[in-house]
Amino acid sequence: MDKENVKINSDLYEALMKKDDEKVLDICASINKGPLHTVTIHGDTVIHIAVYHKKNDLVRALLNMVPMCESHKLTWQNSSGSTILHETATNNRTVDAAAEMLRRAPMLLGMSNRQGETPLFYAARHGKTKIFKFLHDQVTKTNQGPDLKTFLLRDDRSTILHLAILSKNYWMSHELAVKHKHLIDEKDEDEMTPLQLLSCRQLESPPTNFLVSIIYKALDPNLEDTSWMLSPLKKLRKRKFRCEWATKLIKLLVKEDTSWEDTESRLAKLTSKFHQYGKTPSATQQEEIATYESAARLPDTPLLLATKHGCTQIVDEILTVYPQAIEHIDQDGRNILHVAIMNRNHEVFDYIVGKRYARERLRGKIDNDANTLLHMVGEEVADIDKELKGPAYVLQDNMRMFKKVMTICTTLDQMKLNSRSKTAEQVLYENNDKRRSEAKEWMTESAKNYTVVAVLIATVAFAAAYTVPGGNDPKTGQPVLKEKPLFFFFTVADAMSLSAALTSVIMHLNIITSSYRFKDFEKSLVRKLNAGLAMLMFSVAMLMMTFAATLILTISSGREWTDITLYAVSFFPVIVFMFMYFPVNKIQFWRAYSKFKQMVEDKFSFMEKPKPAVWYSGRGPTSMI
Repeated sequence: MDKENVKINSDLYEALMKKDDEKVLDICASINKGPLHTVTIHGDTVIHIAVYHKKNDLVRALLNMVPMCESHKLTWQNSSGSTILHETATNNRTVDAAAEMLRRAPMLLGMSNRQGETPLFYAARHGKTKIFKFLHDQVTKTNQGPDLKTFLLRDDRSTILHLAILSKNYWMSHELAVKHKHLIDEKDEDEMTPLQLLSCRQLESPPTNFLVSIIYKALDPNLEDTSWMLSPLKKLRKRKFRCEWATKLIKLLVKEDTSWEDTESRLAKLTSKFHQYGKTPSATQQEEIATYESAARLPDTPLLLATKHGCTQIVDEILTVYPQAIEHIDQDGRNILHVAIMNRNHEVFDYIVGKRYARERLRGKIDNDANTLLHMVGEEVADIDKELKGPAYVLQDNMRMFKKVMTICTTLDQMKLNSRSKTAEQVLYENNDKRRSEAKEWMTESAKNYTVVAVLIATVAFAAAYTVPGGNDPKTGQPVLKEKPLFFFFTVADAMSLSAALTSVIMHLNIITSSYRFKDFEKSLVRKLNAGLAMLMFSVAMLMMTFAATLILTISSGREWTDITLYAVSFFPVIVFMFMYFPVNKIQFWRAYSKFKQMVEDKFSFMEKPKPAVWYSGRGPTSMI
């Protein structure tokens, strides 16, 4: 490329970046190709870049610079095969420009890029609703039947419905599923239907916050003019729009998609043993296991995919419409309970266990590796979020899950051996042994650090008790400010701070000297750590209150505004502490409150229920003979 072209490209690109429309038009008017001049090294013309920047008026002005007799030149494709109409499909602000392009060069509508995507497909891929509506109307006006295949299918077999679901535009996905029903059963290159693809993502749900939920319910999700809304309201409206159309899409796909019927054979490829004695697996059997594990896999059914990825809405809809789908098993011979346990999907697990027939039907099943439901607790899927919780909390969740699953399993299931001659308890302990070491180290280190802080707080609180504000009367030895109301507050707060700090020290020393057995992680260790930390935080809060009381007692002048300012400054650390600490621990507080409330309700409901006749004595009509 000569220096002159380099200079032109540099000026054009800079003008486009700075959105200097007049300069862009002036430069284009002075060069041979005009607006069809390629600016980038990837073959993008001036119009390509102008469309990318959503400059509707500039694009129309550039199009007017192209003579009608040269309209065929508008079909220029860049290095990725995208035309200027493809670029309009990436945003909703250039619909007018798209209409003008099609008026001048109608052939743009059916042109595909290097991946076999038409502009309509491109709009679905980017999830742009307005331009999609326009292009879809244009396509259906001129193409019907087999001719539509070009617009709905990509070279890699992915359909436009697959891409719309991946773009999270559920309104668009619903429209495509309604108007082109044959797409519902189409599979992409990974043999996945649209419903299977939708089952692999957690859909947005309504907000749980009380105040936000009230606003959420009052919003109209189909409101088009949102210019008057604040940014948070716009996001909330968009969230409601997605939630409602996701629900409609789920109902439609579940009703029409027949992939839920596909399941593996219930005949297990491996058998389980009921004790750990006798012969061990032969070399041939071990070779069969390895061959089976290395076999190619197909996608699971939507029910199992939704269970695996935590999309409980799809699970609920499938089991509501097709309750017989609960019999599904995957290529590993695992049913929905196996998958829910392994992926720690408590919602689905509780939902299935709550159905008596389903629980009785599925609880004794084993997979192709002879794993029972209890074995699945030890075969958990790696989760990034669990690393953030701390190894002790993850281990606690695993131990609680094991106990929870054990309540629905038979005694025989606790003794069964899988294909590797391991009981469920052995699998759990072996797979969590490293985590136990990490949890021990983490808890010991945390307890030591908390102990140091607690001792420092106790030292300060102890010293404050003997250096009371205002000092002592030299004659009587009594505090000078003893009669002040805030002095009593100071004394109580200081005593509580000292007491809580020493209690925290005891709790954390108990953790340091613990034996760290697996069963200790279920309740005692984590409970002690939480209690010790709560005592430490309470001690800090009381020490802050002591500081505030001391400051007010010694500096207060009796003037109203001075005192108000002093109160605000003194209690500011307490307010900051509450706002900083409470959001982190509110979940634990609410969990404890919920458990207490449930316990009380169960107690009262038990007392209100009529007692069986065997409980009564005497010769009344309810007595036992």
